[in-house]
Amino acid sequence: MMRNPERDEIRDILNKSKRIAVVGLSDDPSRTSYMVSKVMQDAGYEIIPVNPTVKEVLGVKAVPSLKDVEGHIDIVNVFRRSEFLPETAAEFLEADADVFWAQQGLANEKAYNMLKEKGYPVIMDLCIKVAHAVLK
Repeated sequence: MMRNPERDEIRDILNKSKRIAVVGLSDDPSRTSYMVSKVMQDAGYEIIPVNPTVKEVLGVKAVPSLKDVEGHIDIVNVFRRSEFLPETAAEFLEADADVFWAQQGLANEKAYNMLKEKGYPVIMDLCIKVAHAVLK
């Protein structure tokens, strides 16, 4: 059964984290991924766009996949449809990353179990911007 961490653990994750790789970040300002990432960037987080179809988002050069992110990633925030979460989770396991976070409306039990088995914190179906606003 999928369960998100308790509020205190989510608060700790947000307080400790500095770098957020955003999978599926759009360069269209009207898209949710752009709006959420802009708020997080304005709150002081480093945003790394992960999207093979865009060159740059929010003034940051995009990378095609998580494997292409240089250095450590605190949170991988995912804006891809639920059926793509296992594929993204497999990429996450190859990256130097701590927390897998699927945005509101996104959840996949296979991806959840794959990551929990390896001991990673997994958050699904929760907006990082809302959590940040409520828990900070």
